[in-house]
Amino acid sequence: MHQYKELKLWQKAIELVSEIYSLTDSFPERERFGLISQINRAAVSIPSNIAEGAGRNSDKEFVQFLAIAHASTYEVETQLIISKNLGYLLENDLEEMLGKIVELQKMNYVFQQKLKSKY
Repeated sequence: MHQYKELKLWQKAIELVSEIYSLTDSFPERERFGLISQINRAAVSIPSNIAEGAGRNSDKEFVQFLAIAHASTYEVETQLIISKNLGYLLENDLEEMLGKIVELQKMNYVFQQKLKSKY
């Protein structure tokens, strides 16, 4: 079992969630049950799946949850691009968030490879 709170990957994912919530706060109210809800839920699923996987019984199971978290980063990325295209995000805000997401994707991939090498 892994101590997820000590994982830099989980810590960065938690930071991302806070930033996503701040960004979506400025979206139009009409998106409350649309993009805002979708982006926030996808963002929350990233650290949540990392934590859930850390509590599993094997590294193989952990990798499965890391893969789900990884997929959620692509979901958030896509939804942020859509938000920018709809005029809800500025280009520089989008680029900043995408940089953080790419960093998470790389960290997650490397961590998965490390765990896979153990089994």
